[in-house]
Amino acid sequence: MDTLNSAFNDIIKQAITMSKSPAIVTEENVYQEANDNILPCLDKIVETLLLPGSGLYGFENLEDLFSKAKSGKSCLLLLEHYSNLDLSVFSYLLRKAGGRGEEIARSVIAIAGMKLTEDNPAISAFASAYTRIVIYPSRSLHSLKKDKDEFARGNAINRAAMKALADQKTKGRIVLIFPSGTRYRPWDPSTKRGIREVYSYIRSFDYMCLVSINGLILRVREGEMLDDEVVKDVARVGAGPVISCEEFLDKVRADMHAHGKESKDRKQALADAIMAELEKMHIEGEERRKQFIK
Repeated sequence: MDTLNSAFNDIIKQAITMSKSPAIVTEENVYQEANDNILPCLDKIVETLLLPGSGLYGFENLEDLFSKAKSGKSCLLLLEHYSNLDLSVFSYLLRKAGGRGEEIARSVIAIAGMKLTEDNPAISAFASAYTRIVIYPSRSLHSLKKDKDEFARGNAINRAAMKALADQKTKGRIVLIFPSGTRYRPWDPSTKRGIREVYSYIRSFDYMCLVSINGLILRVREGEMLDDEVVKDVARVGAGPVISCEEFLDKVRADMHAHGKESKDRKQALADAIMAELEKMHIEGEERRKQFIK
């Protein structure tokens, strides 16, 4: 079995030497522009592992979303999350799609947990290949209330992150989030449930696209990302139609009312609805992918 570390150790070392990523996240550096020197390293890994038949469909939907972003509307991408190469695969296939694919990919700002920056220099280097706004994940923050200093730090980082988000989201950029908040781990079904914070994003944005990911070139294992198993596979990424965030919220509220669930947690209901739509897309996407597997 090959791991990310054993199969691509030379590339990992190269990325680390070129990294300019800060070792510690502060209020002053939550917004981090992509390091273009490192992107080819990620592309090389993806190119090595993707099999013929890999590609992106629904490109016209991404073009539609990008046009809305360029007109000043705030736009979201919500991706399924199965591995720490999901963004790399999405970005690579988008840039290879032709047309405005390169321009669209360059417009993306990913919301990233601070663990990607602080825990491991290799992972930090890889994360820096893409423009991102770094946050203190709610799952971690909620467990810190007894550590007053770290809790205060986390809140300060998130306030700065939300300020950066507000500044960037109407400047022709597309903001990418993983609504599950973490990659799916088969031994822990809760990792495929949407997080409540998705509600705040959708409520404050104009439009969104959901993106399904089928096929895995990096299979999660317990432990560090660098210990995840690398495999060659056909990956198919599908972008759904542009959706009005306001209309989607209204639909969720109407469904709750119709089923007598007004008293339920509406934030979680919204997150669950997003994940249900992504699951439908994933099932359909797997049927599409089968056509390209030899």
